[in-house]
Amino acid sequence: MTAERRAGIVDYLCNSFLPDRQAVWDGAIAASGIQVKVRRDEADSFAEPDAFVARMDELGVATVLVPTGDIGPHGRLDPFDVDHVFSRWDETDDLVGRWPGRFAALATVDPTRGMAGVAALRDALERRWVVGLYVHTHSWDRPFDHADWYPFYALCADADVPFVMQAGTSGGLMPSECGRPIGIDRPALYFRDTRFVLSHTGWPWVDEALAMALKFPNVHLGTGAYPPRHWAPAVKDFLRGPGRRKVLFGTNFPTVGHRHALGQMDELGLDPETEQQLLSTNARSVFTRLP
Repeated sequence: MTAERRAGIVDYLCNSFLPDRQAVWDGAIAASGIQVKVRRDEADSFAEPDAFVARMDELGVATVLVPTGDIGPHGRLDPFDVDHVFSRWDETDDLVGRWPGRFAALATVDPTRGMAGVAALRDALERRWVVGLYVHTHSWDRPFDHADWYPFYALCADADVPFVMQAGTSGGLMPSECGRPIGIDRPALYFRDTRFVLSHTGWPWVDEALAMALKFPNVHLGTGAYPPRHWAPAVKDFLRGPGRRKVLFGTNFPTVGHRHALGQMDELGLDPETEQQLLSTNARSVFTRLP
């Protein structure tokens, strides 16, 4: 499928694209020395909302899902914490109001709040444009089968929304073991009505992520943070074979830009149906609140 014919694309994970967030990313990279790249090309980087929507229109991107939440305990201590790259509730509300259907929120999870956090997220989910929950796993150093997550998994089952988690290594200077994809094995058994998305392909434990997505009907794989050229061969094989309905396209903008990722899509050599599943259909089957 050529780029000119693509339409209806859903990006399940796009951090705030507002220009003021560039300083947060630059500060975090400079302070830690981590080897994380962000898009610098003006045509694929941070932008004011009008310009970003115009870019979406040009590339055939129908909807992006934006992690959204309040500044948490880590963010109050560190001006470069991941909390600051997420969208604030008023920012996402403005985007949704100005461009209905083009933006939706993933409400961010703080496991230290316990049932108070569950109650707050239940209230947030009263807004139909809040289409799921998201956790930056490594901020909390809890594996996916830690008891602290279970009330949030139950909330997702009750509300019929998915739970998206960063799986694999941490991009920052945080422990990575908590992101091992095999940790979803027991929760996926217990919470069969909760749809889980293992984001970031689970790298470097890609085979674990694929095994979980293959084993469980309610576990899916997300490609956020890696453009197609950097997907592991096993991910490409899974996408062309048994996982054609289990892989979701994402960017984790700004580590990957939409122009950057979609410009490499033809290199995958997918048939039109599989490409449509990857770019749109699979996401809409997982995020059932999307229009």
